[in-house]
Amino acid sequence: MSIGKKEYFSKLQTPLGNYEYVSLKKIAEENPQIANFPYSIRVLLENIYRNYDNFGVTDEHIKTVLSWKPNPEIEEIPYKPSRVLMQDFTGVPAVVDIAAIRSEVARKGKNIDEVNPQIPVDLVIDHSIQINHFGSVLAYNYNLQQEYRRNSERYRLLKWSQGAFDNFTVVPPGKGICHQVNLEYLAKGVHFVNGMAFPDTAVGTDSHTPMVNGIGVVAWGVGGIEAEAALLGQPIYMLLPPVIGLKLVGELPPGATTTDLVLTITKLLRSYGVVGKFVEVFGEGLNNLTVPDRATISNMSPEFGCTITYFPIDDQTLEYMRKTTRSEDHVKAVEIYAKENLLWRDNNENIKYTDVLELDLSTIEPAISGPKNPHQLIKLKEAKEKITGILKENNKGNTAVEVKHNDLEFTLKDGAVTIASITSCTNTSNPSVLIAAGLLAKNAVERGLEVKHWVKTSFAPGSRVVTEYLEKADLIPFFEALKFHIVAYGCTTCIGNSGGMMPHIKDYVVENDLYVASVLSGNRNFEARIDPYVKMNFLASPPLVIAYAIAGRVDIDFEKEPLGYDPNGDPVYLKDIWPKDEEVAKLRNAVLSPEDFKKTYDKIYEGDEQWTSLPAPTGKIYEWDPKSTYIKEPPFFINISEEVPPFEKIEKARVLLKLGDFVTTDHISPAGAIPVDSPAGKYLLEHGVDPKDFNSYGSRRGNHEVMMRGTFANVRLRNQLVDKEGGWTIYWPTGEVMTVFDAAMKYIEQNIPLVVLAGKGYGSGSSRDWAAKGTALLGIKAVIAESFERIHRSNLVGMGVLPVQFMEGQNADTLGLTGEEYITINGVTENWKPRKVLQVVAEKPDGSKIEFEAIARLDSEIEIAYYQNKGILHYVLRQMLK
Repeated sequence: MSIGKKEYFSKLQTPLGNYEYVSLKKIAEENPQIANFPYSIRVLLENIYRNYDNFGVTDEHIKTVLSWKPNPEIEEIPYKPSRVLMQDFTGVPAVVDIAAIRSEVARKGKNIDEVNPQIPVDLVIDHSIQINHFGSVLAYNYNLQQEYRRNSERYRLLKWSQGAFDNFTVVPPGKGICHQVNLEYLAKGVHFVNGMAFPDTAVGTDSHTPMVNGIGVVAWGVGGIEAEAALLGQPIYMLLPPVIGLKLVGELPPGATTTDLVLTITKLLRSYGVVGKFVEVFGEGLNNLTVPDRATISNMSPEFGCTITYFPIDDQTLEYMRKTTRSEDHVKAVEIYAKENLLWRDNNENIKYTDVLELDLSTIEPAISGPKNPHQLIKLKEAKEKITGILKENNKGNTAVEVKHNDLEFTLKDGAVTIASITSCTNTSNPSVLIAAGLLAKNAVERGLEVKHWVKTSFAPGSRVVTEYLEKADLIPFFEALKFHIVAYGCTTCIGNSGGMMPHIKDYVVENDLYVASVLSGNRNFEARIDPYVKMNFLASPPLVIAYAIAGRVDIDFEKEPLGYDPNGDPVYLKDIWPKDEEVAKLRNAVLSPEDFKKTYDKIYEGDEQWTSLPAPTGKIYEWDPKSTYIKEPPFFINISEEVPPFEKIEKARVLLKLGDFVTTDHISPAGAIPVDSPAGKYLLEHGVDPKDFNSYGSRRGNHEVMMRGTFANVRLRNQLVDKEGGWTIYWPTGEVMTVFDAAMKYIEQNIPLVVLAGKGYGSGSSRDWAAKGTALLGIKAVIAESFERIHRSNLVGMGVLPVQFMEGQNADTLGLTGEEYITINGVTENWKPRKVLQVVAEKPDGSKIEFEAIARLDSEIEIAYYQNKGILHYVLRQMLK
């Protein structure tokens, strides 16, 4: 008997008109347990009922969600988001893949109109800008010009895609960061489309997509591979998640910022362990958090490790919508729908969560996080002691060199701040912390303070609205007086586009092996991400970023030591210039207006002259240019068989890398600058590219030749098979140490399969599809790890690479694996079921064997199908060809 569809639909009257909708109230009449469901699970339930077709979404799927328990069974459900969000780094390879699929469909004489987004896709070009110029009013235009110079080939592809695909929009460069644009403009809370009302849900090709959880939208980051499948109409199959309740009580004390709160939550949730789980926030403390505060928290879900950090719709949601770009009729319609359909936050303390963590907001103290991970919380009052300890651990803290540059002379020491950046959607979406930074800058300038000569400063808002309200507040001149000029409207330092230290500072740092630091208001501070030669990276609130830039060093006790001295020689302490909360709130309320948002977003799709004059191909089939070093047709789909291939054996595989715990996608995937002497650099030189035009790996994600050469090439990668850092390995047949790429190509020539051994949290960090694509192109058939981060495990499956998990309590070291073994994985060719236990045999060169069981992390039947097809897009393409 069918339990899904029309009998559970109702009519809804709203100011926008009358709409049909899935009535959770009707469903709850027969299933009263829904009243105790977390709000996020209710959204998944609505999604299942609305998309029910008794084929892709079946009665069993509905029963699975209706049976949700605080500790749910390991069961999969299909999820169909209402839209997809992309940024250009991940968007370009996605467009390349869809274009390549269309090319293959055309070659096989099939209908190319099948290859089109089935749901709306918004791509925001925000990740390619680099901070090459700073500290002047010329910085923004200079950096934007350089962006176009480097990326015109990529942008021509994206401009082509606007006309070639339906349901596809592109926001040109210089408009903002995708997540802030999503929060302020794209997110609807509730959709009212084609006579249907339903919750706004999304997936994005960036791990910080959960930022819109703060406005009541269920959304999370997926790999580009999954997003491509979703936009082509495929459901995303996911495990029904546990939901951790985060109860907030109290309110923030004076002097504490939302940044301090989110860094504290990062440590709390990372310590608890929320990977693969939803987090839902509740409690009276929510009444004291605005949507920008909530979005700051939700933004860092990947740093917490969870899938989403959800804030249900309430009065704060409506207030934010009114202040931004949503019409009054839409806001009222959202309220009516949410209240009518059990999605309005009503302080229901009867919700049953998997577990509850409580945080008293009044206990939050000023803090920073680092030096290598966002969860390494350091209370500001303990920062000098902790950072001095870090320097001592690395035998640093005493090096000082005299610098002479132009007419300047100064001393540069270990612990110096060489990069200070107000950056990332995490904090630039929050007017309170930016106005606090502006007021601190004003107070500092009025006391005669300056930024130290060795600090590269930058300010990169995620939206042009920021400039509007800061100009009205008369704060821009004070940012600029401290050289925090606006350098871009895009994702800069956080993504690795800091542009590096000032060249003369870098020379002294490298030559003298100085242990220097960056301070940024971002969400990512992984090793080598900000700058390969900056060894310590700290996350901090925007006002603290300015404070550290003035101090010029991170080993400072702000309570006891002055930031600097005024022109009269009097000390100026941080407390002397820190703005009062009441002053921040008063100014924020005075300068924020809906008109500023309307002014910005009415022109969001209009490009500048550089965009409008950019030539782009036309037509439905992309014209691949064989000479391009940016865009190449990938090999994944060329001459694909229409029949599903048999499962492939993994026998006598060699270990390409043996890695430790928490190897991030930054370590795996190509990111940052392309070194001249690297395999990717040599490829570009061979193709006539001048080193000054290498650009970044991120900008060349549309060229698989570059990207596969940069996979596992991070300068901070520690492959335990060799005794040096970087992208090196042993080529076992000869014992020669060579680059990972060169060794992999030799193995491929000899048809020798490869595996990777790894520890806990493999693939943590950003959702980088090239971490999986590059892995597959290097001939790696399986990754055997203690545990996997959610997105990367899914991406490996999506590229036909088998994720294998050691049994509890085991790892490569406890089993005695050194990496010199021949690895055979038995059981991969037949009798598949989700999480099948496999038999692994590791044969050492002397003939002795280590045998152990491990779990195949194919978590659902559909993932088994993806694996057999060699990837999710291969699966989709074969469905189209049928």
